[in-house]
Amino acid sequence: MGLVNAVRDMRTIKQLLTRAEAEARSAGEQTPGPEHLLLAATALPEGTATRALQRIGVDPQQLRTAIEEAHERALAAVGIEVERGDAGEGALRSPAAGAFRSTPQAQQVFREAVALSKSTRPSVLKGAHVVAAATGLEHGTAARALVALGVDRSRLREAACAEAGIG
Repeated sequence: MGLVNAVRDMRTIKQLLTRAEAEARSAGEQTPGPEHLLLAATALPEGTATRALQRIGVDPQQLRTAIEEAHERALAAVGIEVERGDAGEGALRSPAAGAFRSTPQAQQVFREAVALSKSTRPSVLKGAHVVAAATGLEHGTAARALVALGVDRSRLREAACAEAGIG
């Protein structure tokens, strides 16, 4: 059974990271951040990230909108105006070639998600692990989007842990 779980884990990681890269490019960014990992987690077929968000009354589209608005506000704060849809031309194209590159915050979230996945049986990475890991962020687009949605991060972490089968 360990080999089956390892293959499933590799497949999930590939889907997660490929989608995160595509989300970043869709937003006009070269490297994925935690917000892109969050969005990618909600697209995983196993559905735990989406269910964790729904437990606290947030759907993935609301999260996407909040992330886009947080990004737009951050750009506006430095004098850059973006119209909706500008960065999304050619959205979700095929992944970039080469190794996965991301922001240090995204790397932190991914490492934490993997560590959380190892605390569950079977030890398989799920979208809810990514959501739980992202709740630890205090700064950045993902954190600002959760604040804008009125999300209590501890409640979201509890919901994500429940969906992932943690404690």
